[in-house]
Amino acid sequence: MNKEASLAGKTALVTGGGTGIGYGIAEELLDAGARVVIAGRRADVLERAAARLGRGAAYAALDITEHERIAESVRNIESIYGPTDILVNNAGIQNNKPALDYDSREFMELFETNVFGAYALTREIARGMAERGRGSIIFITSAAVHIGLTNNLAYSGTKGALSSMIRALASELSPRGVRVNGVAPGWIETELVKESLRRVPERRAMVERRAMLGRLGTPKDVGMAVAFLASDAARYITAVELKVDGGIAASL
Repeated sequence: MNKEASLAGKTALVTGGGTGIGYGIAEELLDAGARVVIAGRRADVLERAAARLGRGAAYAALDITEHERIAESVRNIESIYGPTDILVNNAGIQNNKPALDYDSREFMELFETNVFGAYALTREIARGMAERGRGSIIFITSAAVHIGLTNNLAYSGTKGALSSMIRALASELSPRGVRVNGVAPGWIETELVKESLRRVPERRAMVERRAMLGRLGTPKDVGMAVAFLASDAARYITAVELKVDGGIAASL
């Protein structure tokens, strides 16, 4: 099992890898032996994150909202770091407000980034994976797919779209050697979430009561799940969305 769980010799690309959950994913992929390229829009944040991650980590500027430039960006990244063996679609945005208060532009902005941005990047990288006959693609969705999350209609909709895309993509790519899976985090203690919960202490208490494990998750919890799904230890797993939420989506 230790051999199968190793990612030695693999190259992973993690979008939104400079902070929060993406950074935790990068840490665990590195720990499993992969070379990891963290990607995002803010080069300064990525540079500092890659330095903290240490040996085996690199960074690349990549804006998934610039759909027409994604193919060129992928070519540039792979010309430097080689073919991508593992793609983790983690980057995304939120806009929390009451469901009836979104205007059309705000609503579509989330879909253009979270759904089409992730698809456009996946399309370019998956072509190479399919030609080589191997690869692992992992989408970071959300517990919001499985519960009704107040003031999160657009975000929940984008994550629901990704959840459905996992299975549709898997049906086409798995016969070509490319596994497609997802991880659905619950409340994870990133710096942004911790600050939000400090402002509303009763919300933290509510989350901890609802979680069967009695606590919030950590970026490491999500990262370990991603590293498992990316490895040969999960070689017979595809079209799965793994909840990493402490049981929140199944609790009353």
